[in-house]
Amino acid sequence: MKKFILFLTLFAVAVGAQARTVDVSASYIGASQFDQVRAGATIAPMLNLLAGVEAKMIHDRTLKDPVSGKRAFENPIYSVNVPFRLDFDLLKVNITPFYYFKSKSEDPRFQDASAFGVSTQLVMALQDDEVNDLYTHALIGVSYARQEGTVFYDGGDFSNTSYSQMAYTLELYKNFFRMFGFQAGASVFQYPDGITGVAGLRGIMDQQELAFSQTFDLVHDLTKYTVGARVTRMWPDNNATLYLGYRFAEYYTADAEHSFVVGNSFAATRSVSADIAYNHVRSIHNENKRDIFYARLVFSF
Repeated sequence: MKKFILFLTLFAVAVGAQARTVDVSASYIGASQFDQVRAGATIAPMLNLLAGVEAKMIHDRTLKDPVSGKRAFENPIYSVNVPFRLDFDLLKVNITPFYYFKSKSEDPRFQDASAFGVSTQLVMALQDDEVNDLYTHALIGVSYARQEGTVFYDGGDFSNTSYSQMAYTLELYKNFFRMFGFQAGASVFQYPDGITGVAGLRGIMDQQELAFSQTFDLVHDLTKYTVGARVTRMWPDNNATLYLGYRFAEYYTADAEHSFVVGNSFAATRSVSADIAYNHVRSIHNENKRDIFYARLVFSF
């Protein structure tokens, strides 16, 4: 898997020299519980192809082992994504392999953790009126991941093992009057290795690698399903938007949660755009609350 990711990364860099456009991005997501830094680049080497690479560093201060109560990983967690998009006018195919580099456990009872997988999405244009700038898109997503980590069971037993996951996503996006956009979606998660009796997973992968669910939070708990929506006010002539998002998620290994996002994206200059957002997450019993801030800059060449 490492060789595969390295090959894709070198491929993206190699074709960048002949690309028509290059977008370089940097983002930060921060809260009292964690910090996450992302840096990436996207290129358009051909008319119907976008390719890119994104590296992430996560410092998670809340992730604890259910047995010892200690922080699972004292050192930062590193990962890389290599997204590709094929554009066939009324049909788009997004393929994103990802890999989490091995992180050493602070507790010798538990094995080192890593993860790899791939997220695939099929975006279909149900309506595409370029004259009036009206469109309706439907998205179907299927994702797979396999983690090397420790599974904890009811009763206190645990097992160092590999654990597989899958996610299935359906979304619909529609714009109105060149002023508003509405997005609604749902994802369900499947665990081929079984979920019966599982109390927790000591893994390093953010579950949103499988399906983004309207939150900037780190999600390590094993998810049952998520449902969410986003409303966007758009100013196309100024390349600016205001958006409000909501998500409800239910988990096998944690209380269900609400997530609220409000954000603003805008063009700072002709070649620089920004996106800033605030995300509030709370469990249904209000026992666990988190305030998360997001900022992203994109430079186009």
